[in-house]
Amino acid sequence: MTTDQTRKVAELIKGEKIAMLTTRDETGRLGSRPMALQEVEFDGDLWFFAERDSGPVATLAMHPQVNVSVGSSGTWVSVAGTAVIVDDPAKKEELWNAGAAAWLPQGPEDDSVVLIKVEGETAEYWDTPGRVSTALSFAKATVTGERYSGGENETVVLH
Repeated sequence: MTTDQTRKVAELIKGEKIAMLTTRDETGRLGSRPMALQEVEFDGDLWFFAERDSGPVATLAMHPQVNVSVGSSGTWVSVAGTAVIVDDPAKKEELWNAGAAAWLPQGPEDDSVVLIKVEGETAEYWDTPGRVSTALSFAKATVTGERYSGGENETVVLH
């Protein structure tokens, strides 16, 4: 992946606090849940805190393929990849913050606290120029009968 593509995906994710993590359970059924994104510079990987005996962690042992989606106000990113459980005390301490403490009051040094690292393989993003421009582009498409083209959509190979 080119550094320009990495930067574009990183730019779209930057500042997002919550993502939807989609996993597959023991029956193969998909399930999504909101997870707090940890603030690290995006290099293709995403990080989340979780409890060792939680549902997401249990499903990852059976089916490590996941999807993470982030979106807000005209920008959406979908990252497909493989999740691994990381039990590294130094990494937990490095990423620990007040948000993690609110969900996991036992602290990063507790054995029940682990990290989920999503090693992104591909990312697809949709980036629109804003609500007003999007509305105008949509109206133009409706009036002219031409296909709507109100933004940028790309698929990026991450690893």
